[in-house]
Amino acid sequence: MARNIQSLERAAAMLRLLAGGERRLGLSDIASALGLAKGTAHGILRTLQQEGFVEQDDASGRYQLGAELLRLGTTYLDVHELRARALVWTDDLARSSGESVYLGVLHQQGVLIVHHVFRPDDSRQVLEIGAMQPLHSTALGKVLSAYDPVAHSEALESDRKAFTDRTVCELDGFEHILDITRARGYAADVEETWEGVASVAAPIHDRRRMPVGAVGITGAVERLRPDGELRPELIAAVRDCARAVSRDLGAGRF
Repeated sequence: MARNIQSLERAAAMLRLLAGGERRLGLSDIASALGLAKGTAHGILRTLQQEGFVEQDDASGRYQLGAELLRLGTTYLDVHELRARALVWTDDLARSSGESVYLGVLHQQGVLIVHHVFRPDDSRQVLEIGAMQPLHSTALGKVLSAYDPVAHSEALESDRKAFTDRTVCELDGFEHILDITRARGYAADVEETWEGVASVAAPIHDRRRMPVGAVGITGAVERLRPDGELRPELIAAVRDCARAVSRDLGAGRF
């Protein structure tokens, strides 16, 4: 166990070294700076290179940070920028709708909740930041699957489990729902994931007009759909919130 921890510490030190100073460093420079034998340094660099965290220049043989590390860093920044831009708008949505608000992003084969605003009443509620929701049955998941090709592929490859008798699991039915979602600009979940619970969600886009997340409200069916239809003012509020966050991310008007 101690050897594994030491290897991680050395790898982290190596990445920090490559992140500062000269853009590219040779094996001898890295080994000397970290007080490692060349063989040890080379073994760690090879592992980092195989994972895409380090790249080696063919001409000089020197090492630099790899594209995979940049991708991970960009993802981290994107998620935190999304949450920061959404804070005010999601608070406003919770106040105007009287319901819980969730902000979700694609993570593996599901929706990762990155922000949660409690329903503005005195009821007991549990913070769900970090929770995962399914792609195929939730409003957030349907929005991501409809607008993000990667999420779409993940939803098709995942096990589309039936959570209730209303869950649409068949491929043709699911694709039809995604077509409807794209046509009207929002998705709904009426007791497809949890009995007695309904949700509405809309997509958030960034400055490249790429889908980066979804925002939605969740509440009791009798509040969101008192007369058998989702309340149009709630749908409008969710879509307005999504557009406002998108504008703050530089997407312009949608």
